[in-house]
Amino acid sequence: MEQLVGVIAKALVDHPEDVSVRTLEKDRLVVYELTVHPEDVGKVIGKQGKIAKALRTVVTSAAVKMDKRVTVDIIS
Repeated sequence: MEQLVGVIAKALVDHPEDVSVRTLEKDRLVVYELTVHPEDVGKVIGKQGKIAKALRTVVTSAAVKMDKRVTVDIIS
């Protein structure tokens, strides 16, 4: 799942070498912290957060088999 977030984010940004994903697990919640170059934050979030919402939807759909809640946090 961490690789999925990384691949999608690297396709969106101008500085793919600065993309990193960290996984935090708490009980039934998995948080993927996506860190990107400060110039690329807007590209990952998108207008009115549409790209960020789509990324979270894809990750949530892929995590159905894990039986856990999943979220993606974007950090600059």
